[in-house]
Amino acid sequence: MKVLVFAASNSRQSINQQLASYAASLIPNAEVEVLDLNEYEMPIYSIERETEGGIPDEAQRFYAKIGAADAIIVSFAEHNGSYSAAYKNLFDWTSRIDMKVYQNTPMLMMATSPGPGGAQSVLGSAVASAPYFAADVKASLSVPSFFDNFDLEAGELTNPDIKQALEAALTLLH
Repeated sequence: MKVLVFAASNSRQSINQQLASYAASLIPNAEVEVLDLNEYEMPIYSIERETEGGIPDEAQRFYAKIGAADAIIVSFAEHNGSYSAAYKNLFDWTSRIDMKVYQNTPMLMMATSPGPGGAQSVLGSAVASAPYFAADVKASLSVPSFFDNFDLEAGELTNPDIKQALEAALTLLH
């Protein structure tokens, strides 16, 4: 099973990248590819830019990666209650290739934050809009208070209830 993993963040120390990568590591015999959104940086989307220069190669590559995956694990960073600008821009460009950005690929949508909210606002938005973009969301999971529930040194969840919820969610991707 090919699993595509990314954080909807361009932070080089992204806790969402750590969470998503950890989740993928729990899938037995998976071929995991972890994407870094910094490799998909493009000008901010506008219809004028698209008309003048077409859709950038980065968006084309991102769309192709999604199409080649058997499952996707994404963890959303929350910036002021919404998507990070880096993810939103990549998503906007990619949706110009095809509104069915996620190509009916089974997905686990996650989010985490240092605070008790666990980035639930952005996760709720992502899950609610997913059907419009052909996302086959099998499960979603918010992890509150990341640094209280994740051991950075060991690279794993320490909260047994959240870990059990994650493991249950991952079984739905098969």
